Amino acid sequence: MSERDGYILGEEDLLPLSVGAAVLGTGGGGNPYIGMLRARELVRKGAVIRVLPLDALPDDALVSEVGGIGAPVVGIEKFEQGEECLRAMRALEELTGEKFAAMISAEVGGSNSMEPIITAAQAGLPVLDGDGMGRAFPEVQMTTYFIYGAAPSPAAISDDKKNVLIFRDVQDMYWLERFARDAAVAMGGAAGLATAPMRADFVRRVAVPGTLTQALNIGRTIAQARRKRQNVVDRLIATTGASLFFTGKVTDVRRELKGGFVRGEARIAGLGDWAGSEASVAIQNENLVLWVDGRPVIMVPDLIINLDLETGEPITTEVLRYGQRLAVIGLPAHDLMKTPEAMAVVGPQCFGYPELTFSPLALGPVTA
Repeated sequence: MSERDGYILGEEDLLPLSVGAAVLGTGGGGNPYIGMLRARELVRKGAVIRVLPLDALPDDALVSEVGGIGAPVVGIEKFEQGEECLRAMRALEELTGEKFAAMISAEVGGSNSMEPIITAAQAGLPVLDGDGMGRAFPEVQMTTYFIYGAAPSPAAISDDKKNVLIFRDVQDMYWLERFARDAAVAMGGAAGLATAPMRADFVRRVAVPGTLTQALNIGRTIAQARRKRQNVVDRLIATTGASLFFTGKVTDVRRELKGGFVRGEARIAGLGDWAGSEASVAIQNENLVLWVDGRPVIMVPDLIINLDLETGEPITTEVLRYGQRLAVIGLPAHDLMKTPEAMAVVGPQCFGYPELTFSPLALGPVTA
């Protein structure tokens, strides 16, 4: 089998993939374990999930980007019917009269890394090895696809009650975010969204490449470190080139569901090398800014990742709670997310921090 043929995801790959996606999700993207369970059931029923590299399709093949939209905390209490994204994608095929050749993630983070895999399995299509963020972001327009020119319509959204809405003629990506967010709130706080068809040559140019494989390898690294009784946090830092920015105990978590997002803050009292210090993490579905002793040390679009200090388990924002002992690590965002065009959409000012000037992280040394 050649590289262009990609590879098949087996049942044994789904758990490490979901764990790795939770790491890259920077706290958001939805609960990865629930997404893994849904994908696993499809595989057990005979579905084949093929992952293809970005260059595997003809230039004019059409690619569908799908994902869940809403607040991650809703997914803990309100399970999906299971075919929300499939219905939204099929609605676009019916509207345009064209068929999709493959699926791709809006974001690699959390459960949204699994949504195109699930939809691809349901539709009998392959999924491309890449995504539109290289992490998770809370708003629809915050993908490389839209940043670099994807059409905002037609798009479709579907809920667990099998309602389907089509956004036929939307003026720009910000209006799509507004309309889709309002629809998701009306649909109970969570829904499946499919955006306008994209040509494969466009996706090849603007997608963050290789992120499904990256997530899978991160999950395998965590599982291997646990089997060998290694320090998972140290192992993950060594193999990804991440940097450790804080260790501590969660002393307070404030969360509220507002406007279709979970917004809030976590406060962390320092332990170990950071004893006597205090950190705080701003949240809008994902981790946005890490402050240590009042100084911003990581900010969007770079990745702020909370790991359980003992097990290395990635901790998503909806399950942060008092008393957890965390290691906070940082990874630099992909270069596609740090251009002037991207910073105008995903920089700290876009999240309500006009006083912050983005200072990019450097990739740390990578060791075996």
